[in-house]
Amino acid sequence: MVLPLILNKKPLASEIQEKTKKKRKNKYIPGLAAMKFRPDDDWSKLKAGKIHNSTLHNLGKYDDDQIYFIDCIKGMKELPRECIDLIIADPPFGLDFTGKESIYNRNSEFVIDDYGEVKGDYYNFTESWISEISRIMKQTSSTYIFSGWTNLEAVLRSIREAGLTVLNHLVWQYQFGVFTRKKFVTSHYHLLFVVKNQKKYYFNKIEHYPIDIWDIKRDYDQKKKKNGTKLPLKLIQRCIDFSTKPGDIILDPFLGNGTTAEAAKANYRHFIGFEMNEKLKPIIENNISSIELGQDYSKYRDRLPTPEDLKRKYPLAYKIYKSI
Repeated sequence: MVLPLILNKKPLASEIQEKTKKKRKNKYIPGLAAMKFRPDDDWSKLKAGKIHNSTLHNLGKYDDDQIYFIDCIKGMKELPRECIDLIIADPPFGLDFTGKESIYNRNSEFVIDDYGEVKGDYYNFTESWISEISRIMKQTSSTYIFSGWTNLEAVLRSIREAGLTVLNHLVWQYQFGVFTRKKFVTSHYHLLFVVKNQKKYYFNKIEHYPIDIWDIKRDYDQKKKKNGTKLPLKLIQRCIDFSTKPGDIILDPFLGNGTTAEAAKANYRHFIGFEMNEKLKPIIENNISSIELGQDYSKYRDRLPTPEDLKRKYPLAYKIYKSI
């Protein structure tokens, strides 16, 4: 007797959908999760201020909320082990850049001299400072590293060799780019979200659906003196919001204009910064002194869209939400 050949039959799409429905405890309602979402951790402005004012950090020979005009590698070597909660690093990209190039459509009179571009091998430079951040990061710490694409592999390699882990490869999209003829216009920075301990790092989910592309406009202070590169305050604040608590200490090893220190102070965080270009000292001091402690801080819940805000887009979800 010849048995019929039985072929492996692929399940129909309808069968897969039916099995998926059975696995779900509740039917998916678009928009309902967003209406019900609450941040993992949240603090009132009064509570955040009290935490900040009562917190001091052991930084060895250095103090909280100070800027030091020294090479960051030297400075980090002198910090105690595992003393920093968050590092935000915007190192030179190794592009023979000064910030005064005409292609950037800016008045060079307002760009401070002596931008510290990398001399020599970019990988050696990158490995030397990333190996130090690994030592001073707490087990709960994170680091955000900005990079262009030209030397991105040197950054990724140095991260791996330092025993750190890239959790996300974020993209910061800005609103301009340098004109090109035979290739696409570059209009983004890479932003690497790096941790020391994948089981212990602190991450405060302050939004229901935080995607890895950040569309944040650059700040234009056309008649204000600045370093060759200047990141938007909102961009740095976003890193701080997701990866620190009030009172935490944030290090910027390439401080530039002082934006990280400004963002930290404005949100009840402590800071320490290293910068080699002493010509930036009056600009940094002015930028930080212009910030009132906690001026930009608010509860994360208050920043979210309310159910009423989402009502028109998700009427069914709103009806269910109100009935809960």
